[in-house]
Amino acid sequence: MSKSIRVDEETHAALAALKGDDESFDDLLSRLLRERRETIDAGAGLWSGTDAADSARAAREEMKEDVGTR
Repeated sequence: MSKSIRVDEETHAALAALKGDDESFDDLLSRLLRERRETIDAGAGLWSGTDAADSARAAREEMKEDVGTR
């Protein structure tokens, strides 16, 4: 069963530019989703064993204080 998705002309043009000549829009969207999942999976655990998460949290808190959103 297929579904229709409405997009504006600008979005359609951007997707068409990304689409390969032998690729349908369905193929394109499936590829983009697969690539996004692969990117997320590749990044999982990169901060394991480091203090990067704590540093990022501290920087976020500092930024929140700077803009007065605490």
